[in-house]
Amino acid sequence: MSQLLPIRFQEHLQLTAVGINAANIGFSSLTMESDKFICVREKVGDTSQVVIIDMNDSSNPIRRPITADSAIMNPASKVIALKAGRTLQIFNIEMKSKVKATTMNEDVVFWKWINVNTLGLVTEASVYHWSMEGDSQPTKMFDRHSSLSACQIINYRVSHDLKWLLVVGISAQQNRVVGAMQLYSVERKVSQPIEGHAAAFAQFKSPGNAEPSNLFTFGVRGTAGGKLHIIEVGSPAAGNQPFAKKAVDVFFPPEAQNDFPVAMQISTKYDIIYMVTKYGYIHLYDLETGTCIYMNRISAETIFVTAPYEPTSGIIGVNRKGQVLSVTVEEENIIQYITNSLNNADLALRIASRNNLPGAEDLFVRKFNALFQSGNYSEAAKAAAQAPKGILRTPQTIQRFQQVPTQPGQTSPLLQYFGILLDQGQLNKYESLELCRPVLQQGRKQLIEKWLKEEKLECSEELGDLVKTTDPTLALSVYLRANVPNKVIQCFAETGQFQKIILYAKKVNFTPDYVFLLRNIMRINPEQGTQFAQMMVSDDEPMADINQIVDVFMEANMIQQCTAFLLDALKNNRPSEGALQTRLLEMNLMHAPQVADAIMGNQMFTHYDRPHVAQLCEKAGLLQRALEHYTDLYDIKRAVVHTHMLNAEWLVNYFGSLSVEDSLECIKAMLQANLRQNLQVCVQIATKYHEQLGTNAIIELFETFKSFEGLFYFLGSIVNFSQEADVHFKYIQAACKTGQIKEVERICRESNCYDAERVKNFLKEAKLTDQLPLIIVCDRFDFVHDLVLYLYRNNLQKYIEIYVQKVNPSRLPVVIGGLLDVDCSEDIIKQLILVVKGQFSTDELVEEVEKRNRLKLLLPWLETRIHEGSTEPATHNALAKIYIDSNNNPERFLKENQFYDSRVVGKYCEKRDPHLAFVAYERGQCDMELVKVCNENSLFKSESRYLVARRDPDLWAEVLNPENEYRRQLIDQVVQTALSETQDPEDISVTVKAFMTADLPNELIELLEKIVLDGTAFSEHRNLQNLLILTAIKADRSRVMEYINRLDNYDAPDIANIAITSELYEEAFAIFKKFEVNTSAIQVLIDHVANLDRAYEFAERCNDDAVWSLLARAQLKEGLVKEAIDSYIKASDPSQYMEVVQIAQNSDNWEELVKYLQMARSKARETYVETELIFAYAKTNRLADLEEFISGPNHANITSVADRCFDQQMYEPAKLLYNNVSNFARLAITLVHLGEYQGAVDSARKANSTRTWKEVCFACVDHEEFRLAQMCGLHIVVHADELEELINYYQDRGHFEELITMLEAALGLERAHMGMFTELAILYSKYKPQKMREHLELFWSRVNIPKVLRAAEQAHLWSELVFLYDKYEEYDNAVLTMMKHPSIAWRENHFKDIITKVANIEIYYKGLQFYVDFKPLLLNDLLLVLSPRLDHTRAVAMFLKNGHIALIKPYMRSVQNNNNKTVNEALNNLLIEEEDHQGLKASIEAFDNFDNIGLAQKLEKHELLEFRRIAAFLYKGNNRWKQSVELCKRDKLYKDCMTYAAESRNVDIAEELIDWFLEEKNYECFAACLYTCYDLLRPDVVLELAWRNNIIDFAMPYMINTMREFGSRLDKLEQAETVRTENEEETQPQPMLMAPQLMLTAGPGVAMPPPQAMPPGAYGVPPQPGFPQPGYPGGGYGM
Repeated sequence: MSQLLPIRFQEHLQLTAVGINAANIGFSSLTMESDKFICVREKVGDTSQVVIIDMNDSSNPIRRPITADSAIMNPASKVIALKAGRTLQIFNIEMKSKVKATTMNEDVVFWKWINVNTLGLVTEASVYHWSMEGDSQPTKMFDRHSSLSACQIINYRVSHDLKWLLVVGISAQQNRVVGAMQLYSVERKVSQPIEGHAAAFAQFKSPGNAEPSNLFTFGVRGTAGGKLHIIEVGSPAAGNQPFAKKAVDVFFPPEAQNDFPVAMQISTKYDIIYMVTKYGYIHLYDLETGTCIYMNRISAETIFVTAPYEPTSGIIGVNRKGQVLSVTVEEENIIQYITNSLNNADLALRIASRNNLPGAEDLFVRKFNALFQSGNYSEAAKAAAQAPKGILRTPQTIQRFQQVPTQPGQTSPLLQYFGILLDQGQLNKYESLELCRPVLQQGRKQLIEKWLKEEKLECSEELGDLVKTTDPTLALSVYLRANVPNKVIQCFAETGQFQKIILYAKKVNFTPDYVFLLRNIMRINPEQGTQFAQMMVSDDEPMADINQIVDVFMEANMIQQCTAFLLDALKNNRPSEGALQTRLLEMNLMHAPQVADAIMGNQMFTHYDRPHVAQLCEKAGLLQRALEHYTDLYDIKRAVVHTHMLNAEWLVNYFGSLSVEDSLECIKAMLQANLRQNLQVCVQIATKYHEQLGTNAIIELFETFKSFEGLFYFLGSIVNFSQEADVHFKYIQAACKTGQIKEVERICRESNCYDAERVKNFLKEAKLTDQLPLIIVCDRFDFVHDLVLYLYRNNLQKYIEIYVQKVNPSRLPVVIGGLLDVDCSEDIIKQLILVVKGQFSTDELVEEVEKRNRLKLLLPWLETRIHEGSTEPATHNALAKIYIDSNNNPERFLKENQFYDSRVVGKYCEKRDPHLAFVAYERGQCDMELVKVCNENSLFKSESRYLVARRDPDLWAEVLNPENEYRRQLIDQVVQTALSETQDPEDISVTVKAFMTADLPNELIELLEKIVLDGTAFSEHRNLQNLLILTAIKADRSRVMEYINRLDNYDAPDIANIAITSELYEEAFAIFKKFEVNTSAIQVLIDHVANLDRAYEFAERCNDDAVWSLLARAQLKEGLVKEAIDSYIKASDPSQYMEVVQIAQNSDNWEELVKYLQMARSKARETYVETELIFAYAKTNRLADLEEFISGPNHANITSVADRCFDQQMYEPAKLLYNNVSNFARLAITLVHLGEYQGAVDSARKANSTRTWKEVCFACVDHEEFRLAQMCGLHIVVHADELEELINYYQDRGHFEELITMLEAALGLERAHMGMFTELAILYSKYKPQKMREHLELFWSRVNIPKVLRAAEQAHLWSELVFLYDKYEEYDNAVLTMMKHPSIAWRENHFKDIITKVANIEIYYKGLQFYVDFKPLLLNDLLLVLSPRLDHTRAVAMFLKNGHIALIKPYMRSVQNNNNKTVNEALNNLLIEEEDHQGLKASIEAFDNFDNIGLAQKLEKHELLEFRRIAAFLYKGNNRWKQSVELCKRDKLYKDCMTYAAESRNVDIAEELIDWFLEEKNYECFAACLYTCYDLLRPDVVLELAWRNNIIDFAMPYMINTMREFGSRLDKLEQAETVRTENEEETQPQPMLMAPQLMLTAGPGVAMPPPQAMPPGAYGVPPQPGFPQPGYPGGGYGM
C-alpha cells in the first residue's frame, strides 16, 4: 500500500499550451503577483506585447501590444503596472484608462505589489513605496545597505502592518550563490543586514497569548549548511509571552549540493511554512515549532516565481518549463503522516488542535482518557475542548464530568469543562442544554442572555422549550436562532406580535395555519386581524385561501373591512378569482350599492359573474351598470327606454358597444316609447354612429315616424362631413319642409356632394319665393344658360341683373350669349355690358360674340376701353382682329401696339397674311411659330436675319437640324446676306458656335474663309484663325499647312499640340520651328517623327543645352550609351546621373562612365555620384586613383561599394575599402577569400561578431586550418542558436575528431550552456561511445535529456539509454529498454528500483513475463517488490495460464493475507498437487475467499484420506452437514462424523448417524455419539433404538443423565410458582387515576389524559354558528 502524502500537488496550467513561447518563460519576462494573474512579456517579430493570463479563464489569454521593460499585474484586479526605462505607469485594463504615472530619478531594478494599492520599488540606492490612490508620487522608505550593492534583487517583502520591510538579493561568490537581506524597521528607522536567500512575514497566535505575534522567517544556505530561522520582530504585544526563537537545520540531498532556497510563503490557515529551493524541492515546516514536516522534489526545473495560493492556503509557482504548479496541505493525510511517518504525536496533536484537522482522533481520545483517569480533570477538559472536529464534545463526555463528584471548595469539573468551552468558542447543542439547565434553576437567566449575544450557545428547540418556562421573550430569541418556525410563530402569537408572523414565515419559507391564526386574532383584536389578513395577501400569491379569509370576516359581519381586504387581495384581477370578485360585488350591491358602483366604475375586475351582477344592479337602481353587464337584447330594451334615469353622454357611448341590429332596435324602441322625450338622445346616437348603423337606415327610421325635425337635426349634424349625395339632397329637402331657407342657401353654396341636376329640378318645382338657391346651384354647376332661359321666360329679368351684378359678374359672357340666343334687344345687351364693368373675362365675351358673328357689336366698347387706358391683352387682341378683318392699316398697329398677344394675333394672321403673321411673331419672339411660317412661305432671308440677330443657340440647333429640309436654303442666306450685313462680333461668335455645335465643318470652313480671308473687319481675330485651323485639322487636313503659313495671329503651342494629337507631326514641327520653340520641336522629332539623325542636325544648328539634354535622354533610351554620354557632356547636364550610371553599368561602358561621373562630380558633389565613381574606378582596376580618392574628403558610401566589390569577387578593391571604413567583419571574410587566414582571424577578433566568426571558422575548416577554426569555434559554441549549424558543418565534412576536441575545450568556458553538453553527448554516442557514460554521469543534469535519449537509442547504447530514462523520470521506458536488451542494460537492483516508479501498471506484467523468460529464480524477489501495486488476481491468472504457478508459491504465501480468491484457489490447487494436506488445511482455515464447494467436490474424490477429510471439513463449513457426515462415514472417520453432526444442530442428522452406527454394529461409537450429540437426540428415540437392538447397557448412561436433567427442571418450576404466588398476595390495590405528568417530563410511552371539553364561549370566544359544539346535544356526541 502506497504511503499517504501530507501534501496535495497539482499542475494547473502549461503555459506553452496557451501560446506562450518557452523562451519568454523566465524571471526577467514573467511575473506572478498572486494566484489570479500571470503576466508575460513577449516579442512576436518586431512587435512587443504583454500576455495576461487570468487563472480563472486560462484558455483565453489577453494579448496587448505593449512595449515595456517590465509588467506586473495587480494581485486582486485587472490593473497592470508598466515600466519603460525610468517611466512607471499604472493602467486599468477593464476601464481602458491610465490610473497614474511617474518618472523616477533612478533605475528601478525590482518592483512588486506589496498590497492591492501599493507598489514597492527597489532602485540601485533606495526603496520606495508608490500608492495607486490619489496623486501621490513615490515615497522613499529607506536606503539600501552596502551588503546588497553587488546583488541581484529577487524579492521584496513587507509585514501586514507595513512596519517591517525586507529586501532580498543574491550574488555569486566563491562558486556558490550567497543570499543577502536587509531588514528595515519603519518605526525605529534602522536596518539590519542578514544572510539569507528567502524570507516571509507571518502572524501567529501562541497558546495563552491574547494577541498574535509578528514573526519573521528566513532560510539560508551557507557554507556550514542550511538553516531556517523563525524569530519575533518588534516588541511583544501587551500581555503576550515572547515567542521563542527557532533555528532548525534544512536538509539538502547529496545530489543538490548547490541548492539553496529561492522562495518562501506561509499558510495563514495552517501556520505552515512552504519553502521552495532552486532545484525544485518543497520543504514544509511547522511555524510554531520549526519542525520539518515534509520534503520532496516537485519539479525538475527551477521554480523562479511563487505566490500564495488562496483557495487552499498553499503555494503556487511557475517553473522554467512553463508548468504552473501548486502545493497545499492535504487535510485528510497530514496528521496521519506526522503520526505514522514522523512518529511525532505531540506535533500531530498541536496541528490537529490548532487547525481542526482529522486524523488524530485516537491520540486525543487516549490523551483524554489518561488525564481523566488520573484525576486531572482540568487538563482533560482542555483536551476535550481542543480535540479537532468536536470528537470529544459529546453527551457521553458531559455525562462523565457530571458523574465526577465536586470536591469541597473547588469548582466542579463540569463547570470547568464548560468554562473552557466558553472561552474557546460556541457550545454545541448538548453542551448548551446541560449548561443552561442549572443556570435557569438558579434563576440567572441574564447569563443566558449574555451568552446568546456573544453567540456562545448553539440554539435548539429543546433549549427554547427549556427557557420558555422562565421567559417567553428569551425563548423566542432562542427559537429564532435555532430556526424552529412553528415555535417562533407560536411565541409571536402569544406575545401579540402578529405583524411579525408573516414577515418571519416568508423569511424562513414556513407555512403555518394562517386561517386558524387569523380567526384567533380576529377574536382578540379585529383591527390587527384586518391588518394581518391584508399582509397575508400582500404578495402575488396569497398565503391562505381567500375564501376562508372572507368567511372569517363575514362571521364577524365586517362588511366594510372585508371589502377593503378584498379590494387589496384581488387587485391583480386574476381569472381564478372570479368567484371572489362576484362575492365582493354581491355583498356591496346588497348592503352598499354606492360602493359597488364605485368599484365597477374603477374597472378593477373583469372575471366576475356578469349576468348575476347585472340583475343585482337593476334591482339596486343602477341602470347604467345593469346595461353595462346585460348581453340579452330583451333586457337591454327594457332598461334603455328609461333615458331620464340615464346619463345622456354615457348612453350615447353605450350604443357603441352594441351591434348594428341591436342599436337600431333600441332606437326604434326609444322612439316608440316616447318620441318627444327620447328624440334628442336618438339624434345624438344616430349622429355619432351613423357610419356603423348606416345613414340610409337611420333616414328611413326617422321617415317612418315622419319626424322631419329629427331628420333635419340628424342630417344637419352629419351633412358637413358626409360625401353622400342622397344625404345632402335629403337635408335640402328637410330644410325646405321645415322652412329653413337660409340653410338651403348655405348647403347649395357650400356643398359639393349633392346631385346638381336633381336639386335644380327640385328647386324649380318648389317654386320658392326666393330664387337665390336656384341661382347658386345653376351658377356653381354651369346651368347658367338654363337659368337665363328659365328666368327670361318666367319674366324674372330682375334676377338676371341680380345674378350678373351681385352673384357672379364673371358669368356675363354666358349670359350675353344666352340673351343673343333668345334674340334679346342689342340695346339691353349693351346696357347690361356697360353696367357690369371690368368684372368679367373679355376673352370669353369676345369668344361668345365671335361665335355668333356679332363681333362688330363690341367695337365701340373696345375703343372706349382703350381710350380709358386699358392694357388688357384680350381687349387689344379683339381690336387687332377687327382691324385685320377690316384692313384698317393693320401692319402699323401690329408694329406699334405693345399690348396684344403676338401668338394669338399671329395665329389669326397666318392664313390671312403671312407677312403680318411674321411681324406679329417677330415682335413677340415666337421662335417656333416664326420659323414655321417662314418655312411654309419661303421667307428665308427674313428668317436668316432674325436668327443672326436673335443669338439663340437652341434656336440655331433647331433650324440646323439635319432633319430640317430647308437647312441648305437657310445656310446660303446666312452666309450671303445675314453675316455680310452684321458688324457685331457677338453675332458672328454665336453663329460660328452654332455651326460648330451642329457639326457642319465644311460649311463652317466656308463661313470662316468668308470672314477671315476676304479682308473683313474680323480677319485678324485670333479665335477665328484658331478655329479655322482647328476646323481644317478636323475636316480637311490638306489645307492645314497653307493656313499655318498664311496666318500669323493664332495660338501656336496649343495648335501644335492639337496637330500632334491628330498625328500631323510635320505641321506641328513647322509651327514650333516658325515660332522658335526649339525644345518642343526636337521633342516632336524624337517622340513622333522618331528620327534621331534629324534631331542631331537640329541640335547642332540650335546648339542649345536643353536641346542637347533632350537628345541625350533619347539616345540613352535607344541604347546609344556613348553618344548619349557625349550629348550629356555637351549639355553639361548631370541631372540624370542615376539613369546614366545604371545603363552604363548594364552595358559595361565603364571608361565613358568615369568621364561622365567626373563631369557630374564637378557640377554637384552628390553621394551617389561619388559612390559610383569609386565603383567605376574599381571596375576599371584604377586602384591607385581609388585609393587616392577615398583617402581624400568625399561623400561616398564606401561600405556599399565595398559590399558590391565583394559580391562581384573584386576582393582587392574590397580589401582597401573595408579597411578604410574599419569594417572588420567583412574584411575578415574578404581576407578569407584572398587566402590570408591569420589576418582573417585577427579581423574577426576585432569585429567580434558571431556571423563573422562562423564564416571565418567555416573557411578555415574548408582549408583544414583546424587550429584557427577552433579559435573561431570557441566564440561560436557559446551561442546556443549557432551551435547546431557549426556541428553540422564539421560533421558534413567528416572532421569528427576536431569537432569533439573543440567541444571538450569549450566545456570549460564560463558561458558553457546546455546545448554544448548535449551535442557533445550526441557526438560521443556516434563516434566515441566508450566516453558517453562517463560524460553523462558527470553532466546529466546539464544535457537536454530528450535529445540525448534519441541519440543513444539510435546508437544502440542501451545502458546509457536506461541511465537517461532514469534521470529523466521516464521509468516506463527505462524498464522496457532493460527488458528488450537484458544482456547489456539489465541490472537486478536497478531494475527493481525503477519498476516500482513506473506509471503504467501493464509494465509490471511485462516485467514478470521477462523474469519468467530470463531470470525465473529471481521472480519472487520481483513479485515481493511489486506486490503493493500489483493486481494479484491478474498476476496469478497470468502464471496459471503460462503453467508457471509453482514458481510464485513464496509470492502467493506472502500476499495471501489479502484473502484474494484467485490467490487462495491457485495456492490451494498447488498444495493439492504437492499433496501438502497440512498446508492446505492451514490455508483454508486462515483464508476463506475461494470456491469452497468446488474445492470440496474436487477433494472428495482424492485418493488420499487427509484430502477427503478436508473435503468433509469444507462441506461442514458451508452448512452442507449431510454431505460432510456422509463423506466421513465412507472413510470411517467416526470422530469427525459425530463432531460434525453435533455442530449441525440438526436432529435428523444426529439420529441418522446413531442409526447408521447400529447398522454397522459399532455400539461403542453409538454410545460415544449419545454424549457428543446429547442435546440433539430425543430420549424416546434413543431408548427405542437401544431396546430394539438389545444394547440397553450402552444407552443406560445417557438415560440416567437425561432423567437427572428432567428432575432438576421440575424442581425449578415448583420454586418459581411458589415465588409468584407470594408476590401476588403481597401486592396492594392501587387507585385507577394518577396525577397526570407534565408533557415535558412525561416519559416515553406515557399517554396524556384527553383534554376536557370546553363549554361554548370559553376564553372569550363566542360559539360560531354552523359549527357543532362538542359535548352538547346537536354537536354530534349526545345523540
